[in-house]
Formats: sequence, C-alpha cells, structure tokens
Amino acid sequence: MGDAGVFLPGERVELIDGEILEVTPQKSRHATVVTLVGDALRIAFASGFHVRIQLPLALDPYSEPEPDVAVIVGSPRDYRESHPTSAVLVVEVADTSLEHDRKRKGSLYARSGLSDYWVLNLLDRCLEVYRDPIPDAAAPYGWRYRTVQRFGAADVICPIASSNARVRVEDLLP
Repeated sequence: MGDAGVFLPGERVELIDGEILEVTPQKSRHATVVTLVGDALRIAFASGFHVRIQLPLALDPYSEPEPDVAVIVGSPRDYRESHPTSAVLVVEVADTSLEHDRKRKGSLYARSGLSDYWVLNLLDRCLEVYRDPIPDAAAPYGWRYRTVQRFGAADVICPIASSNARVRVEDLLP
C-alpha cells in the first residue's frame, strides 16, 4: 500500500493483527531515549546479534510492528531479502503510548513468543520488564506475560539472551 501511494510521504504506520495503526510523531525526548537504548544494547550484546532501531518485525502475515529497538540474531545482511520474524529482545519507549505498549503491543509480542519485552516508561522513569508469555483469552491478542517487573534508575537488568551483560536503567533514561 505504501508503494501504491495510499499513505502520505513520511506517514508512520504499523500493521498490528491486520489493522493499520497510525504511529504518533516522535518528539525530541523520545528520539533521544531510543538512541540511548540502542547504544546501551549494542554494548550489552556481543557478536552474533544486531540492534535495529524502528524497523519492521514480520511477526506473522497480519502483524509487522516497528518497535523502537529490537535485538535480532545474526547480522543486517541476513535480512536483506525479508524482515526478521522474531527478536531476542524488544524495547518500546513509552510516554503517551504507555497503555498501548503495555496492553496491545505486549499481547502481540507475547503471542509471537517473544520472551524478553521491555517498556521504558518515561512517565514513571522506570523500566518495565515483561517475560514468560502465556495464553490468556482476556488479553487483546489472546496472550500476555506472566512475569512483570519494574526497575528504577538505580537498578541493573540482564537481558535473557545476553545473561552476562549488565544494563543500567539510568543509562537508558534521558
């Protein structure tokens, strides 16, 4: 539809469970935090992974979200023919999108089997870590995360796929 001119140039949308959703424009603070998260995760993950910033994940035929940051197995050249279908870690930076990122995106990522999902909550200056996806008929896409933890600025978190790495939450915050 993008090639057909259905969307205006520069219009940001995501395909979520067959629905085309408009993505709100980024403010400077959001862009700064996305960069900080990307920088921290490049340090945390060794060779064999790469960090993608606001690029599509082809989770299923009806969902192609563009998470703020995704850590993918392999190198960028591995995906020159098609977008990755999974990630070892996805991070959404949330202020105005907090409930959407917690509920809808969280349910979508849980449904896709993503085991490590982080929401950097700018409103409360904390990192929310979602793990252990389980089915839940009451969730928007039939799945949710069993484990949810909140980490403050002084805390350190270890990504599941890079368990020796230590990421300081304060390094992710503006």
